[in-house]
Amino acid sequence: MDPGALAREAAARNGLDPAKLPPIIDMNSENITENVHIANSNCPDERTKFIFERLITHIHDFVRETSLTTKEWETAIEFLTKTGKMCSDIRQEFILLSDTLGVSTLVDAINNAKPPGATEGTVLGPFLTADAKNLEEGESIATEGKGHYMYVEGRVLDTKGNPVPGAVIETWETDGFGHYDVQYENREEPDCRGRFRSKDDGSFSYRAVVPVPYSIPDDGPVADMVRALGRHTVRPAHLHVRIDAPGFENLTTALYFEGDPYVTSDVVFGVKSSLIMKTEIINDPELSKARGFPDPSKPHVYLKRNFVILTPEEAGAAREALRLKQTGTPSSTAKL
Repeated sequence: MDPGALAREAAARNGLDPAKLPPIIDMNSENITENVHIANSNCPDERTKFIFERLITHIHDFVRETSLTTKEWETAIEFLTKTGKMCSDIRQEFILLSDTLGVSTLVDAINNAKPPGATEGTVLGPFLTADAKNLEEGESIATEGKGHYMYVEGRVLDTKGNPVPGAVIETWETDGFGHYDVQYENREEPDCRGRFRSKDDGSFSYRAVVPVPYSIPDDGPVADMVRALGRHTVRPAHLHVRIDAPGFENLTTALYFEGDPYVTSDVVFGVKSSLIMKTEIINDPELSKARGFPDPSKPHVYLKRNFVILTPEEAGAAREALRLKQTGTPSSTAKL
């Protein structure tokens, strides 16, 4: 058999003519980066080629700058392998890695820039599910016994202060024990999560429980990395909120609580000052009864928050303003 036949067949399957490829030989520490760029130069998608060009440049510069040893690189590969093996249908260790390195927050901040007055977004996190129930105004997202009572209400508005009716408000949280429903092995249906629609005046309301600080999964490679860096693995208490409305950009955000001991050291860097909320403790049995709590004798925490969402045009203008600020290059001339 022709020793080059299999290679030519493989190249042909990719639509490549070996005779027309640029020569790449005699690799060394000085020319390897440029040669990898040459090897990738046939990439038909300009954006893909640009992203890999910058990725390879930065990784190679990192290796040179740190004089990375073979053992250290093998350790990195082993770490990434373990990270992949920890992923499952209910656990995404790579999202956790992105979160704890601040990459998720950075990507979110760039892609979801907000003008003054709009509600800031924050990281989605790994615990959104597709099976949240559609609930009516004032109903509870949590079953009884999942934690201290909390009542949440507010309005969905546009940047001019007009109500946004029919917006889908999806919300999810930990229970009072610091666990999401998907972290329980015996989970049979969604709990501490639900979907609501805003009324004609943009208002919404629902019952929940007070979320508590919790540790990210601490039995995997990401937690090991965090501890090796001298950090804790805890997220401050928070309430996730995702809002979708026709004619508006999606908003993914979360509300945090003033006084939480971890609010200034979130392990995934998700806290923003504008999202830290003051709450009120209600000790009024009649009001608790009116709000539908099963045991009106128990106090409940009251949380009120309006959400201001953007049109696609407003969101696009905010992203463009951020691009100009960071790069000095308008999108019309930036490399795709």
